[in-house]
Amino acid sequence: MKSTTLLFKLIGLAGLLSISACNNKAAEPASAGSASVVAVAAASAPAAAAPVAAENTVGKKVYGQTCSMCHAANVAGAPKPGDKADWGPRIAQGMDVLYKHALEGYTGAKGQMPARGGAPNLSDDEIKATVNFMVDQSR
Repeated sequence: MKSTTLLFKLIGLAGLLSISACNNKAAEPASAGSASVVAVAAASAPAAAAPVAAENTVGKKVYGQTCSMCHAANVAGAPKPGDKADWGPRIAQGMDVLYKHALEGYTGAKGQMPARGGAPNLSDDEIKATVNFMVDQSR
């Protein structure tokens, strides 16, 4: 609520400054009356919406161009994004383990993962973004 009040105070101040600039007068300090107008505006404003997570475009792109060849078809045990039963135990190991397996490769009871998904040209950040993308689809 404090951020909403501050926002309306800033908007009110900007409005006062622009009005005084239009009248070619120096900005006058806000009076007690104008502060109450800001408070009323803040009280009647709708609640701020929850922030929307930014789309992971890098991970989505790399997945589509490289990783989906195995993960979409469950090749060599690659877990399909969205398969909560298959991803659940992997996610429970923590993101650092998932990043390590994707970057360095992994061979286990359920299958294998080539280092960097078989694409040595991908950066560490691209690999991690792609892991994030698949995990986000699977929670």
